[in-house]
Amino acid sequence: MIGSKYTSDLETILSHRYDNGSDFWTTPDKRLFKDSPFSAFNCAFLLLELGIEPTDPILKEISNLFFDTWREDGRFKVYPQGAIYPCQTAGVASLLCEMGYATDGRIQKTLSHLLETQYTDGGWRCNKFSFGRGPETEYSNPLPTLTALNAFRFTEYLNNEPKLDKAVDFLLEHWVIRKPIGPCHYGIGKLFMQVEYPFGNYNLFQYVYVLSFYQCARQDKRFLEAFDALQNKLVDGKIVVERVVPKLAKLEFCKKGEPSELATKRYQEILFNVSK
Repeated sequence: MIGSKYTSDLETILSHRYDNGSDFWTTPDKRLFKDSPFSAFNCAFLLLELGIEPTDPILKEISNLFFDTWREDGRFKVYPQGAIYPCQTAGVASLLCEMGYATDGRIQKTLSHLLETQYTDGGWRCNKFSFGRGPETEYSNPLPTLTALNAFRFTEYLNNEPKLDKAVDFLLEHWVIRKPIGPCHYGIGKLFMQVEYPFGNYNLFQYVYVLSFYQCARQDKRFLEAFDALQNKLVDGKIVVERVVPKLAKLEFCKKGEPSELATKRYQEILFNVSK
């Protein structure tokens, strides 16, 4: 349940509800990722982060919007025109699993599709080369891979599927490689090492959080190095936000340069996971 201290944050998010020309932060032609961070996709995550229950009428309507874009092969077409990319399907799967739909037959089909389309290095990769082609683009994209792993952590596949262990290893190896890889050039550098909250971009906090659910990661020195790097950023045991999407900068729950109660709750989940 949302705390009174974050009521103003909820009001701010709701104030953008019709910005894109239709209800629930979307456009009349139902572009569900349009206008980040105030898109249907991002706002659903924000509401969940603030403690709004998935059974809330607004979140139920958003889940219906996404299920309306589900295809029989398991993919989600979140734009009326254009290609369907793995990052979009992984993102919607992650959101709907967070909302409690992991056992829904459609999501089960989506998860099977993701496992069937896993790239040779263990991750997930879009055939879109905005930065041209080179040796680095032969890798998977780290963020969509992390997003897919976030979806799978809600399922019976967690710590029971070798293909997910391979995805974990791919991400842990990126901790060693560091350089930008994948068609979208995800790297581990200065921006990655800044604690970003709420989760969205590829960064240290989200990386450690998601991987902490996977037993094979928790036992790996590469994960332990990343976990140690995150711990070194704590102030009095709390997560201090180092980077936030500019349009969210005035929200109370994620103010840059200040400890975040809700981000620290995420960190406490990490502590619980690594103690297993």
